[in-house]
Amino acid sequence: MDRTAVEELYDERIDWRFKGMPGESFGRTVGEFLAGRPKLFEAGFVGPLLVLDHDALEHNLRTMSEWCAQQGVLLAPHGKTTMAPQLFRRQLDHGCRAITAANLSQLRVYRAFGVSRVLLANQLVDPNGLAWLAAELERDPEFSFSCWVDSVQGVRAMTEALAPCALSRPVDVLVELGGEHGRTGARDPRQALEVAQAVADSPVLRLTGVGGYEGAMSHDLSERDVSTVDTYMARLRELVGALAEAGHFRGLDEVIVTAGGSSYFDQVTEALTAPWPTELPVVPVLRSGAYVTHDDGLYRTMSPFGRKHRLSGEERPFRPAMRVWSQVTSRPEPELALLTMGRRDVSFDQELPEPRIHRDRRGNTRELAEGRITSLADQHAFLSLPADSTIEVGDWIASGLSHPCTVLDKWTLIPVVAGDEVVDLIRTFF
Repeated sequence: MDRTAVEELYDERIDWRFKGMPGESFGRTVGEFLAGRPKLFEAGFVGPLLVLDHDALEHNLRTMSEWCAQQGVLLAPHGKTTMAPQLFRRQLDHGCRAITAANLSQLRVYRAFGVSRVLLANQLVDPNGLAWLAAELERDPEFSFSCWVDSVQGVRAMTEALAPCALSRPVDVLVELGGEHGRTGARDPRQALEVAQAVADSPVLRLTGVGGYEGAMSHDLSERDVSTVDTYMARLRELVGALAEAGHFRGLDEVIVTAGGSSYFDQVTEALTAPWPTELPVVPVLRSGAYVTHDDGLYRTMSPFGRKHRLSGEERPFRPAMRVWSQVTSRPEPELALLTMGRRDVSFDQELPEPRIHRDRRGNTRELAEGRITSLADQHAFLSLPADSTIEVGDWIASGLSHPCTVLDKWTLIPVVAGDEVVDLIRTFF
């Protein structure tokens, strides 16, 4: 990764574009502002404000890194969760093999910051995008890239777009295995073998493995859904064997086999690290991304580290690193308070925010035992309270959040706090 490009983020000047930032910071660089060791409630931040907890971030990075090493699986986390080069750098420093992207625009962000190994967990058939990719591969011999293919038609589209580009090396692709009622991916081994043969016939593509996503088939922890993941992973392994038997991996130093979101990565790892034929140089790769921030909703329930699971060794749960501070702007009824955060600020596609901490106007803080958020408007949260609650207009509430992928995209400069000190500002590029 281009660490100079990451460090240059600290030369960016703070201004009105970054919501929540103190007015006194405008015109100063990020580095200059941080050098003053600002305090969250003394520096002039305005609500609503998303913050990340430094210690939780570091714990999550370390926990996932150590677990992957113990299990013998590599990690190429999905960068779409944060789209934050500063966090990519920390993930790579903790041993991640690559960063995963979902589309070309994300890939361009990664390349702007010198990410040298990228897995595009999607098909890429756009001629303009492929022309850009070809130029980028030629510009940088150290750039390692691979993407999905799941149809003969898609392989032909890639070949037609890349043929005029005079590539000095082929574009690596992985056959994607899907499932009934899932998203993309070949639906059966016959179709997958046809796709692999089309890749073999292409002068500009090279087949280097198999990819998939079990989360497209399962969405909860019922016995049926857990069994569906195991069945899918068994099919993925069978496909790798069939492709190897057909000679499609002959001569490769590595055969990438990759799956794994943030909900079933224990089951995925169990399948990916089970014994493979000795002659098959399989490299097992997870793509889990939400572990960095974790959450107080979806992944608190779904993550293997947040529930009883089949992981060996000591259980070390991830910690939620996201909080949004918002102010009580109105208490128009005894059992209702309105907060200054809404759909424009927090996620709501999975679960609503959960009020966690109350800070009164005098700076006293307590864990919030009462109250729940019942709904969100564009700029307001409806907080249901008991009539005798001491929460008043002007107080602050810190809320835990669910599903980081739809929180972080709403913020472009995010304070990282250690206690009450702001120790970093994370820049995102959605």
